[in-house]
Amino acid sequence: QVQLVESGGGLVRVGGSLRLSCTASGIVFRRESLDWYRQAPGKQRELVATITSAGSTNYADSVKGRFTIYRDNAKNTVYLQMTSLKPEDAAVYYCHTQIRPNIEEVYDYWGQGTQVTVSS
Repeated sequence: QVQLVESGGGLVRVGGSLRLSCTASGIVFRRESLDWYRQAPGKQRELVATITSAGSTNYADSVKGRFTIYRDNAKNTVYLQMTSLKPEDAAVYYCHTQIRPNIEEVYDYWGQGTQVTVSS
């Protein structure tokens, strides 16, 4: 059974920093790409950052230069280091991975989400 468990959310002031963690189980972690998404009230869920199995990263334009995604394969954990936080970064942040056991099957897995609140 695949599980993604996020932690690290909380309340932070504008300009502050926060690190989110997502620990996975039930997958061969080192083989998979992982993503962080976020969803603010009344808005669609949006992709924030992706890290591939090879360690390549990609970011939404809105967070480039401020957020860093990285992984520790020994701990089955992916992180999102967030700095220079803005009010518009406030959202529920979700960890995600997509597993393709074969060419015909695709499975999406999500964590339960962790709330990030940014106060001015």
